[in-house]
Amino acid sequence: MNIVRTGIYSAAATAARLLAALVAVKLVAWIAGPVGVGRLGQFVSLVSLLAVLAGGGISAGVVKYVAEYRDDARRLARLLGAALWYALCTSCVIACVALWLAEPLAGWLFGDRGYASLIRVLAVAQLGIALLNYVLSVINGFMDVRRLAMIQVAGSLLGVALMLALAHWFALYGALLALVVGQVLWLVIGMPALARSDYFKPGMLRARFDAGMARRLAAFSTMTLASALLPPLVNIAVRDHLAAHFGWEQVGYWQAVTRVSDAYLLFLTTAINIYYLPKLSATTERSALARELRLAYRYLMPAVAVLALGVYLLRDVVTWLLFTGDFGAANALYAPQLLGDVVKIASFVLSYVMLAKAMTRLFVLSEFVFALSYLLLVYVFTAHFGLVGAMYAFTVNYTLYLLFNALVVRRYLGRL
Repeated sequence: MNIVRTGIYSAAATAARLLAALVAVKLVAWIAGPVGVGRLGQFVSLVSLLAVLAGGGISAGVVKYVAEYRDDARRLARLLGAALWYALCTSCVIACVALWLAEPLAGWLFGDRGYASLIRVLAVAQLGIALLNYVLSVINGFMDVRRLAMIQVAGSLLGVALMLALAHWFALYGALLALVVGQVLWLVIGMPALARSDYFKPGMLRARFDAGMARRLAAFSTMTLASALLPPLVNIAVRDHLAAHFGWEQVGYWQAVTRVSDAYLLFLTTAINIYYLPKLSATTERSALARELRLAYRYLMPAVAVLALGVYLLRDVVTWLLFTGDFGAANALYAPQLLGDVVKIASFVLSYVMLAKAMTRLFVLSEFVFALSYLLLVYVFTAHFGLVGAMYAFTVNYTLYLLFNALVVRRYLGRL
């Protein structure tokens, strides 16, 4: 399996997920208007965060070590038993905390404690989501990209059907409920798909405590926590800063452009996550690792450049199609943002070496440093250039991140 074929499969999976998200937004907008869309956004943020943290946020660790141990049956069995034990224990802790805080969370997110039952459903669903994350990570670790994409496409379509049904019966509440139940129902597809694979062993579904493996996985919990919490918090601070200096209408233009970037880059970041994390984890020779990185740049950089150029040339149409004609002022912000997107992908490829080689302290430190530097750059550049300065800050920060990762990878290769 190469990056091109992986890109095709991951593109299909990403398209299905984007379609499901679009259906959700359109359906909620039709049922409940802007207020409903606002509540959907809040709930999606909570679901997305807890989905990443379900099972302790060890998905990247499971992918890494499955790829590394797949030819060593004894170590692989130890890893998978420990991973399942770790995932179930941590998801139970998260579920208890969410159940305890259900009413305050509902009041904070929705301004209505009547939605606490949704939080409780999500809390219980943590167990199923943790098991799903485990199944997908095992499949990804074995680099079974076709099976992984099939689960994601079929799961997304099942989620759309469930949302249409529950929204019909329970209106907005049903649509929000479908976001949670739909993820758990992915197990209906994921479990049989794993069981029918050539590499499946019944012991993969047997949880066992292993202190050594648990410590290794805990390192990935730390990295996941840093990468999952810092970006939303920094974006909240950036949003508040822009609103205070330029008003919420200008924030809307900034948000529109960043949403467009997130959407089209999802195709590439998904391919990087699916292909390069297990590939780099399983690669130990210096020449092979350097070759994989060169191949990544050969295929991914032209792809992101073409996509960014296409979005720029069609920015008027894209803005009108995804938003409304009132967002025309956002078109002036695309050029520096899209340049930053190209640099972002270049830096992501190298940053996966830190994940693949479990450089926990360096990864967490870099997340904190570059989150803070982005915020500081936003303050500096918006003071000099206005709203577009936020895009300049994005590009400059990722340029610095790229240089940092290049230094890390060069030193790592030099030690091999």
